[in-house]
Amino acid sequence: MANDVEKWRHGDLYDAHAPYFRNQKEIASRFLNTYNQTDYADTEIRTRLLKDNFGAVGDYVTVGTPFLCDFANNIYLGSKISINMNCSFMDSGKITIGDETMVAPNVQIYTGTHPVEAAERLNPNWELHKNQHFVMTRSLPVKVGRRCWIGGGTIILPGVTIGDNTVIGGGSVVTKDIPANVVAVGNPCHVLRKIGADN
Repeated sequence: MANDVEKWRHGDLYDAHAPYFRNQKEIASRFLNTYNQTDYADTEIRTRLLKDNFGAVGDYVTVGTPFLCDFANNIYLGSKISINMNCSFMDSGKITIGDETMVAPNVQIYTGTHPVEAAERLNPNWELHKNQHFVMTRSLPVKVGRRCWIGGGTIILPGVTIGDNTVIGGGSVVTKDIPANVVAVGNPCHVLRKIGADN
């Protein structure tokens, strides 16, 4: 029988409080405490902290503070990326952001999700003394393409891919894939119009 880490890696339901995940969250918590208290002007220290804790970080990347994340090591950033203040990346699944992308303030990216039906959502093996989570979780990757602009207050839900050069209007809730070279807005987010392709 697959353990919780194997289930997580295969996109199956797992117990998010299994020891491996608790350990990752503790590491991320220490990173966040340090990073969010590092002065804005200390760019070398901030960059080193990002490179030491994220899955990958390209050149000329800035992440504003405060910043929140789940694991940190599931965040993969290209080069020339600006992530503004007060963003939350719940990266139990992989989050990939392509080169030359802007992420405005208050953007939330979620990779963790749970079954809608309570009978499936609740952990049938839950026992308080084992520090298990009372609900089951599934993690689905999120991918944001190159040269995108994610507007302020946008929420991106698990499993979503946003194509290259696309602009997501502020306050949108992105519930499904959005193609390349469009402006998309709303809740649920939908394509408003096409824009010029990458040259």
